[in-house]
Amino acid sequence: MLTVKLDTGFNIEVDFPISPFHRRMFAYCIDALLMYLYLILSLRILHSLPENKITEKEWISILIGIPVLIYYPAMEILTNGQTVGKKLLGIRVITLEGGQASISQYLLRWIFRSADFPIWIFFSIWAGALPWYSSVFVFSGIACVILSDKSQRIGDIIAGTIVIFTRSKTSWQDTVFTEIEAGYKPRYPQVMQLSDKDLNSLKMIIETVKKNNNHDLAFRIAERIKWKLNMQGDQDALDFLESLLKDYNYYSSR
Repeated sequence: MLTVKLDTGFNIEVDFPISPFHRRMFAYCIDALLMYLYLILSLRILHSLPENKITEKEWISILIGIPVLIYYPAMEILTNGQTVGKKLLGIRVITLEGGQASISQYLLRWIFRSADFPIWIFFSIWAGALPWYSSVFVFSGIACVILSDKSQRIGDIIAGTIVIFTRSKTSWQDTVFTEIEAGYKPRYPQVMQLSDKDLNSLKMIIETVKKNNNHDLAFRIAERIKWKLNMQGDQDALDFLESLLKDYNYYSSR
């Protein structure tokens, strides 16, 4: 599987598996099918309303279209870079630094979706506004994903994001939030000096270490953090990193 080396923010590069093209395509089809089924069901309900509600029907039809319009940015913002299709196919949007994308990055991906998948070109050709050979631009986003070295579509390039392959199944593992047991005693208050980007990177690094049994990576990250925060720790490197996440969740919830 194609991988990309990203700087985690600790001046150490980590390999992230890039989502295969077919997974992105299947995820797109699943999301499109969900929106299509939603529209069909909603319009059937709308058409079942009495004829004397024609004015209300016009407003309701507008409201029905809003979830479809904002589906991608809303889902990716709320679920840390995943839509229903992405979740089922095990892929997720992250930044080029290996962390969680910001709201503005998700919005940029959404805005440029019309450039990646310009279905409107077909309608323009049918209406005579564009010549027939303009249809080749409909595949601009697909071509960009296939040809770019990080499998990025136009929106990804502009937003500074990539789509990676992940087998994470539970929603809490997709965020910096980590369960802490009752009566937990934090050890490292210095963790609050780390940025949101650092914490998101740290979460993904821990998952990578566990998946690949790469304790050398855990040691290098732990030593880098200790140097950065001018702190000491007597725990094993992986235990130290997990303690940092727990401490962050402890202090941030107070």
